[in-house]
Parts: sequence; structure tokens; C-alpha cells
Amino acid sequence: MGKITGFLEFDRKIESYTPVEERIKNYNEFTKPLEETELKNQGARCMDCGIPFCHSGCPLGNLIPDFNDAVYRGKWDKASEILHATNNFPEFTGRLCPAPCEEACVLGINEDPVTIENIEKNIAETAFKKGWITAKPPKTRTGKKVAVVGSGPAGLAAAQQLNRAGHLVTVFERDEKPGGLLRYGIPDFKMEKSIIDRRLAVLEEEGIEFNCGVHVGKDVKADELKKDFDAIVLCGGATVRRNLPIEGSDLKGVVQAMDFLPQNNRRVSGVKEFENEIMATGKDVIVIGGGDTGSDCIGTSIRHGANSVSNFEIMPMSTPERPEGQPWPFWPMRLRTSSSHKEGAERFFSISTKKFIGDEKGNLKGLITTEVEWVRQPGKAMILKEVEGTEKEWKCELALLALGFTGSEMTIAEQLGLKADGRNNIKAAENDYMTNVPGVFAAGDQRRGQSLIVWAISEGRQAAHYVDAYLMGESELPLKGEGDLPRV
Repeated sequence: MGKITGFLEFDRKIESYTPVEERIKNYNEFTKPLEETELKNQGARCMDCGIPFCHSGCPLGNLIPDFNDAVYRGKWDKASEILHATNNFPEFTGRLCPAPCEEACVLGINEDPVTIENIEKNIAETAFKKGWITAKPPKTRTGKKVAVVGSGPAGLAAAQQLNRAGHLVTVFERDEKPGGLLRYGIPDFKMEKSIIDRRLAVLEEEGIEFNCGVHVGKDVKADELKKDFDAIVLCGGATVRRNLPIEGSDLKGVVQAMDFLPQNNRRVSGVKEFENEIMATGKDVIVIGGGDTGSDCIGTSIRHGANSVSNFEIMPMSTPERPEGQPWPFWPMRLRTSSSHKEGAERFFSISTKKFIGDEKGNLKGLITTEVEWVRQPGKAMILKEVEGTEKEWKCELALLALGFTGSEMTIAEQLGLKADGRNNIKAAENDYMTNVPGVFAAGDQRRGQSLIVWAISEGRQAAHYVDAYLMGESELPLKGEGDLPRV
């Protein structure tokens, strides 16, 4: 497997970035690919572990040592075959996944882990460039019809798998184009939308039908779906945004991140007019929320030409190292600094927003914060406590709320008579992804709550297996880690 001494000979190396002053002038991707020789060396660092913990770290169960070895040996076609066996869309995960596989890499115990995510991205890009990724329609059709509601990563993965099984798949999407979060939530500087479109072209050629601009639950009612389809897979995502219920939250200039980001993505795609245009140009911007969505707001605001960008996080600042209590191979809550953070934002931790301040016209002009600390109680959960005497007023004309989501929109669920779990997600069994209504399944964030793109793809694949088994009595579609190939 690979070069036995590779991890001793080669250091970890990742793609470099276009300089900040250049990349913030546009919304293009700005990474600079490694040369093929360098990528082979990175594949050579894979250690031929007795137990490849990267498998368990990856929600898809990707066969990581196998495709690393293929890359090291220059067998890119084989690497693509192995990678696509478990991952429908490695060009998405290779750009957007936080790489839990790398945190579980055995080499990462005392060295820098293998650059699994970057290798994955380059395998996919090589496969597209070489023309290896082509439409593979099923040889026969079952005659069964399946409706997939939502065209994010979970919906797309479920649709492709079910189509491979021979079912007639229709994907319903309420937005004007397919892609869900990938298209409307992820800025183009992280993933240009041509990356989505080239994959969609393959899916359409394979026979999947996309009905866009159709809001299931409003434009199409639940009883219509049940009448027209043999099974329904709900992959609508977790889209109920978390609010900040404090004084002044209704001021003009207090904006949800998922209003700001989708509008800008549409602007980049060529849409020129909006009913309520949201721009950061010339403004003092404060992004409230320290996760990936907050980071995306930072990068977008800087490209708008914001006067300043600050980022608030209510949690204390983590360390770059693994915290105690989160040992390898578990996912650690490290301090993570994105490319957007490095473009000119100032970050503040252990800070809570208390009040938004407006002018006489109802426009946001500032906000008040206080420092906070998390106090541990013996035998109880930690509590948040304000630090006396730390109130501060900040100038702010645009506050972007990147606070995550509190569950799924339930209109279609209510029409279908589905049960919800305690977190306002659709309740579906872990062992078959079916809801309390036979023939109706749920997957992705709409089932598990807000999560990662790699988890969404995994959920879509898993659900497809159980939908196929429901329709046909059994299924040959793979479950996690099985792949569409035998292990190599």
C-alpha cells in the first residue's frame, strides 16, 4: 500500500491561495492546485494502517487508503473508480468538507495528517478533465416512481442512487435551479456554480427529472405526491433560522445570513434587481456567529467592500491543538481559521449581543455587547454568565445573523401526517429512514438536523437503499462503506 516510508519522507502540503488583495476583487475560487508529482507524494504519505481509522471518521465510509495508493501509483482512473464507489459528489466534498477523516488519520496522532480532502478534490477534477465521468443510465426500468423533495446534496445523492436502481425519479426544488445549499448558501469563491451544473448535466442525462420553482406543500400538495408516486423522499434540509430575540432585532440592517448569502449568489449568477437589496459596501459589518456560515458572510462582505468586518462568537476561543477530553480519533473542537478570516476580519470570542440600536428612521446604527463566561456547575450543564462592567457599544450598519438552524419547515410533514422529533426535524427510523407513514422517507438535515454536506450525501445514499428495498423487497444499492465495488 503506497510508499512504506512515504510518511517519513514527505511533509504535508496543501494548495496555496491567490493573495488576498487579488482574490477579494472577484468571487472566483482562488486555490492553486498542486502539481501531479506533489499530489502523488501526498498520496504516498498514507501509512498502510492496520486499522484505517479514516474510514470511521468519514460519514461516507470512503475507501481512503485505496484511492491514496492509486494516486501515488499514478492510476487516476482507478482512484476515481474507488472514490465514486462510496461518494456520488467528491467534487463537492473535496472543496467543502471539514474533513473528519483527516482528524481520524493515524498519522495525525503525532504528525500532520494525510491531505485526504485535497487528494479527493483532485481525483474528481482529473476524472472530469479526462472525460471519465459520464452518464450511466440504468439498463432497465422498474416502472416505480419516486419523488425526491429537495435538491441539496442529500436529495441529489438519493436521486442518483434510486435512478441507478432503475426507478423513475423526479426531484422537486422550490428555488429556480437545483443545488439547494450548494447553490444558494455556499459562496462562489468556495465553489463556483459551474461545478454543480456539470454534475447536474450528468444526472439529467442519466434520466433524473428536475422540477424547479415548485414548492412542495404549496404548489404541489401532499395528497398529489402520494397519488402520483410510489415513494417519497423528503430532503428539504434544516431551514428554520435561529433568531436573536433582543431589542432592536426588527431594525433595517439586522439580516439573516441565509438572506444575505443566497441573494449574493444570485447576484453573482447574473440577477441584477432585488426587492430588498442587501449590500455591505461601505458599512461597518458585524457577523454574529463563528461557524462556516459566519465565515462565508465575512468573505462576501469583504468582497462587497465593507468598511470593516467583525465576527462575534459567544463561545470562548478554542486552542489550535486538540482540547482535553477530545482525543484522537474523535472530532476535536479546535480553533479553525478560514481563508475568509484571513482576508481582514477581526474576531471576538466570549461575547454576547444585548441590544441593537437604531436611528430615527429605523435603520441599524450600532449594537451593545457584553463579555460572557461559561461557568461549570457540579453535576449540571454549564451556564452562561455576563461579566459585570464589560458592556460596549459598537458602530454597525449591517448585522448578519449566522446562528444556525432550529429544524425543518414542517408544511409538507403536516400535510402527510408525519411525526416530528424533539428538535423539530422529521422523525424517521434509523434502521430504514422511513417515517411513520409507509412509503414516505426522510434524509439529510431534514431528518438529522443541521449537519455537514458529507453527512447529507451519506444520508441520501442510505435512504435510497431502504426506499429501493421498500419498493422491490430487497436492494443491491450499497450502504455506508460498502461501495459499488468490492474492496480493493
